[in-house]
Amino acid sequence: MEKMNASMWQYTPNNSPLPLPKSSFIVSNNEFLSLDLPLIAEHEISIEDIKEAIGNAMVGQEKVSQHLTNHAAPAMNDRRPLLLLGELANPFQLARLGLGIIPVVTVRVRDLCRTYADSLDPRMIQPGVHHITMARSKGWWEKTHLGFVTVQQMKTMIQWLGNGGSTDWRPVKPNEGEIMLEFDSELRHPTIESMSLEGNIEICTDVEPDQNGPKFDVSQVIVPVHTRHGCYDSRGKIIRCYHVGQRDFHTNYFRKGSFMKWQDILTTL
Repeated sequence: MEKMNASMWQYTPNNSPLPLPKSSFIVSNNEFLSLDLPLIAEHEISIEDIKEAIGNAMVGQEKVSQHLTNHAAPAMNDRRPLLLLGELANPFQLARLGLGIIPVVTVRVRDLCRTYADSLDPRMIQPGVHHITMARSKGWWEKTHLGFVTVQQMKTMIQWLGNGGSTDWRPVKPNEGEIMLEFDSELRHPTIESMSLEGNIEICTDVEPDQNGPKFDVSQVIVPVHTRHGCYDSRGKIIRCYHVGQRDFHTNYFRKGSFMKWQDILTTL
């Protein structure tokens, strides 16, 4: 992946949040750079170990730690892990917000899924963009992005999601599911046919590919979730972003008044 202007990354609100980078990267207000994070052999590591590994990873001809220093950006030790579930993983949006440098790695979540919040953001397009929140999903796995951000960067991101509202979005730490670094850019995801209902519980019966990166403590990761209406309720089922795109969701699924409360879809600390 060549160095490019971050604001030139593809972005279409109707297809939000796609397209997203397939591998780890560093983005600033101007540049988008590939982050070469080597494979890590350990089965489990800590957040601090991940910060150290990212700091020693290469971005261009220099280590990430040196890159941050050279650009007067906060060091890895001064950053916290924030799951970027939707548009906040799009380099165009990150550059547009003027947040400064953010290292982003790809991760796999297990027993958790990305789903659309039951609300609309009409700022960029009518009728509006559905931002993405998180819910439990037994047996499910998928790839998403983990950014390492400062407290101020995090506050700016979450305020942007809620259009300045203080009650719509909240940073939480999940108390369920698993997370691991992901090194397969073409990770296979479960098929929609693999989803089945057992009583009132929807379960994924597909066989997950083997783990290829170390696990770490999901309760140490911060996730922005929508707290006013939670996520859309499709007759007791969750609409997964991987299966249903933005326009398809709005046209064929979304209707006001049908939602799951956020406290009912994710257990937090």
